[in-house]
Amino acid sequence: MIYRNYLKRIVDIVGAIFGIILFSPIMIGISVWIKLVSPEGTILADIPQRVGKNRKPFHFYKFRSMYPNAHNILVKDKVLYEKYVNCNFKINSEEDPRIIKGGVFIRKSSFDELPQFFNIIKGEMSLVGPRAYYFFEVDEQLKRYPEAALYFEKVMSVKPGLTGLWQVSGRSEIGFVDRVKLDAEYANKYSLLYDLMIISKTPYVVLTRKGAL
Repeated sequence: MIYRNYLKRIVDIVGAIFGIILFSPIMIGISVWIKLVSPEGTILADIPQRVGKNRKPFHFYKFRSMYPNAHNILVKDKVLYEKYVNCNFKINSEEDPRIIKGGVFIRKSSFDELPQFFNIIKGEMSLVGPRAYYFFEVDEQLKRYPEAALYFEKVMSVKPGLTGLWQVSGRSEIGFVDRVKLDAEYANKYSLLYDLMIISKTPYVVLTRKGAL
């Protein structure tokens, strides 16, 4: 187990460094674009902390594709927040009034996720792992689906990932319970080969917006 975790950490660091180098022109371009169209905000999204391994909170790096204080805007808008919760804590980017110019493309291309390579370098995330859930998301969903609690405890035993089994199995179309089950399944049987299989399927999912499994 220790050897497996050590090997996974090496792959994470090497993969993250490669990703940063490969996508650096895109990350620089997105950073410039965000400041041009929404200069009053930061380049990275100001979002609530996410749930890390063993429930440790961490700051999740993500390019800002919304106006500043987007989460507060969401919470204060009862109609919008209800829609957000009922859609598995997601809102279609094309229908979200908080999105900045060009934000839909940044989100649909998954370019907003690129800063997570730095979370991986810091050891807060892995290349492959469960979804990085919000604390409030977990609290509200477990109240609705208490049967998912057992699976979620297993999910918390590993680091969240830039990609993962749920991402290549339907992404946002999967409900919370099934998503947690997939994350728990990954936590139970992850290995280097399993990670490589998931990574190999990720580009297709990102390009087509469809699940690969």
